[in-house]
Amino acid sequence: MTALTPAPSPRARAALRVPIAPGVLRLLPPSAFLLLLALAVAAPALLTGADPLAADPLSALAPPGPDHWLGSDHLGRDVLARVVHGARHSISIGAAATALAVTSGVLLGLAAGLSPTWADEALARAFDVLSTLPELLLALLVVAITGPGTGNVILAIAVAQIPNYARVIRAQTFVVRRSGYVEQAVTFGRPRLVITAGHVLPNVLGPIPVLATIGLGQAVIASSGLSFLGMGPQPPAAEWGAMLSEARNYLRVAWWEALFPGLAITLTVVCLTVVGRRLQRRFEGRTP
Repeated sequence: MTALTPAPSPRARAALRVPIAPGVLRLLPPSAFLLLLALAVAAPALLTGADPLAADPLSALAPPGPDHWLGSDHLGRDVLARVVHGARHSISIGAAATALAVTSGVLLGLAAGLSPTWADEALARAFDVLSTLPELLLALLVVAITGPGTGNVILAIAVAQIPNYARVIRAQTFVVRRSGYVEQAVTFGRPRLVITAGHVLPNVLGPIPVLATIGLGQAVIASSGLSFLGMGPQPPAAEWGAMLSEARNYLRVAWWEALFPGLAITLTVVCLTVVGRRLQRRFEGRTP
């Protein structure tokens, strides 16, 4: 006869549960949205089968419904398809600008931190002056000089963000260059390039993931703002800022045409900021 195993008590069941940190739970919604956003950038056809450029005058300004889940715009184009495909333009511009800003900022920050005092002071003052200007205004000034276009928008946003990374890397370099292992490498006669690449650079990059995550959100805002002003990808390309620019004349009759691209920008920036702040707390907890 089979022996019956007694059911575990509530206390025993509670002990078997794996605790989940509140911080992890708070990260689930923004992380899920960012994964969905990454899918929209990499494979938008998996999220919508509609053509973002296909116009249908008979369906112009149609409200959200079974045929157009997020409605249609003033030319009859599907808003959902344009928002999904618009992520590729907006995020790609922001990511490219962030990558360029990180690379340039790290190099300039290292150069300032390792240079003689006069060169360091000159670079530091330049970083401070650029940092006093709002990023969007500085990017707008650069685009006004270089002209409109996707490449120029990427360059403009990168120039506006470089001081953010350079100042942090410069400060980190001052700390690392005075550490024992760097001084020991200098004593042993290691080449300056070897010391910089092998000892200094790997130990100053800690804050970069935090800055880049938050900076990507700011870059998306800047790229959308410049596109709204007609300086980014040109119509009929699907880009969130350009979509808002086209929709501003139809706010009273087709609120959905402006709402959903604006919501996409807002959610992207908020989610990137939440994840970035979480990374910042983890980094600060590990920093002695």
